[in-house]
Amino acid sequence: MTPTSLKRRLSLWGSALLVTCTLPACMSNRAPEESAQMEVAQKPTTLQAREAPAPQGDVAAQAPEPEVDESEGLEYAPVEKAPAISARPLGSASVAAEMPMAGAPPPAPGKGEMRAMRRVPPKLAMAQPDPKDRMDDADRASAERGNSFEAWKPNTFVDTVKDPLSTFAADVDTASYAVARRYLVQGNLPPASAVRVEEFVNYFKYRYTPPESGAFTVHLEGAPSPFDDKRHFVRVGVQGKVLSRSQRKTAHLVFLVDTSGSMNSQDRLPLAKEAIKLAVKNLNENDTVAIVTYAGSTRDVLAPTPATDVKKIHAAVDSLSSGGGTAMGSGMEMAYKHAVKKASGSVVSRVIVLTDGDTNIGPNLGAESILGSISKYVAEGVTLSTIGFGMGNYRDDLMEKLANKGNGNCFYVDSYKEAKKVFETQLTGTLEVIAKDVKLQVEFNPVAVRRYRLLGYENRDVADNDFRNDKVDAGEIGAGHNVTAVYEVELTGDTKESLATVRVRAKAPNGTEAAEQAFPFERGMLRKSVDAASPGFRFAVAVAASADILRGNPAAESWSLATAQKLAEGSVEGDADRGEFVRLVTQARALMGASARGH
Repeated sequence: MTPTSLKRRLSLWGSALLVTCTLPACMSNRAPEESAQMEVAQKPTTLQAREAPAPQGDVAAQAPEPEVDESEGLEYAPVEKAPAISARPLGSASVAAEMPMAGAPPPAPGKGEMRAMRRVPPKLAMAQPDPKDRMDDADRASAERGNSFEAWKPNTFVDTVKDPLSTFAADVDTASYAVARRYLVQGNLPPASAVRVEEFVNYFKYRYTPPESGAFTVHLEGAPSPFDDKRHFVRVGVQGKVLSRSQRKTAHLVFLVDTSGSMNSQDRLPLAKEAIKLAVKNLNENDTVAIVTYAGSTRDVLAPTPATDVKKIHAAVDSLSSGGGTAMGSGMEMAYKHAVKKASGSVVSRVIVLTDGDTNIGPNLGAESILGSISKYVAEGVTLSTIGFGMGNYRDDLMEKLANKGNGNCFYVDSYKEAKKVFETQLTGTLEVIAKDVKLQVEFNPVAVRRYRLLGYENRDVADNDFRNDKVDAGEIGAGHNVTAVYEVELTGDTKESLATVRVRAKAPNGTEAAEQAFPFERGMLRKSVDAASPGFRFAVAVAASADILRGNPAAESWSLATAQKLAEGSVEGDADRGEFVRLVTQARALMGASARGH
């Protein structure tokens, strides 16, 4: 066992007392189980971790989220005007309100807090060995029984002179944040491979002004870094147009429910059944619902039924029970065959998978095999949402791949509160795609920017020369969604030239050719201090930095969670989700402090 692995294992047990002191209302009284520690190889590698069953209850209080019309950041007219995207002047942001921290005061920042506890190894000259070869027997056994995540090597700084282009696909998934929240609530640091920065950042809503016309607007803002006085952060925000429930297209939803034996716990199938009922409650009168299940075999539980026939749908949902193996591949094939029958330009036909991601029997076991069997249906317009439940054998890596290739979204539901957010608050945005194959490209000006790095989006990377290749698959943006990306940059000095040009390329929902627009990131868009930036900017930076620290990015080695927490506290603005994040950072500080002290 490596010293780091031993230290981490001991810390998880020793932090139980800190957990109860820090978040008394949120913590389970169960002792934390072991969590596997693995190094991240240069290429993506499947990592696994193990944890105890989830506690019941939510982290944050069920406080209503206030409606605020005030916008934030800066919004700019495009270089070349196109009908797909609009921009207009933006008013000033509201003043941030400071929120008191829950629980006992966090420990003072120290050496353990300034350093992320996991490291990404340097590039290896020779072939990569199996990561399990670097683990002892106990760690290997725990990994083989536990949850699986795909590790991605963090983006490093790029010299602008050598490569001024940064290109990536839009991503509105939020599963990573919900998974990490569950780990923290149970008194464990999340595995480094479970943390995807962009999904942390995009879990939260930012008050970007919606477009007056067109599909979306772009918002740009920058300010000095609170972690390094020689660097700045810049934020690129894309806001999709907002549609009401009555404005969206008719939807045909095929719920594909995992009823295998692994779903037999309160936080899995019972919670999934409640999630379906929430979705049905928020559908329109012309929408239809079908239910397919899979375990040892697949079964048609409910033929396409009007959403208004609530009694019939609820009876079908209540009849579901768990048992048997997990033939996900066969279930996906059946669900897509149902969905494709109603797919058209006027109907949203979507398969919604509710599962712990485990698949162990049947003809298609891996993501690539499953995707190969359903690719023809994806091409005909059927979209996909993967909704994860449970822990202990959770296949996060599979769920994310399926959502990315299925032109959909990946969520994780750890509580009834999260189910309401996904199936009630965000349902219209999930169902109604307003732009597909959305790509962003930031071209930094070497006269103004010496180096840059993108925080996150490693698994959404697009080759620079594929930005205008409309055959290359990218991300989708739903109604009301916003996509936020954060860069850390080093400026060259006092030049008045623009920092960058931000380009957005996207197709209409049923289109085959993309439209492109460009937005200048002028020097005047930089604030003189981070305190002068909008609350949304400060909060996005706090979230991105916290995620980078939690995943052990060497680039964030000198950063402090205490600084990130202070930045977030000053930009909560009464938002319940943001307040919950502050409390989770408090918990993470306690756990990382305990790990550094060897408890």
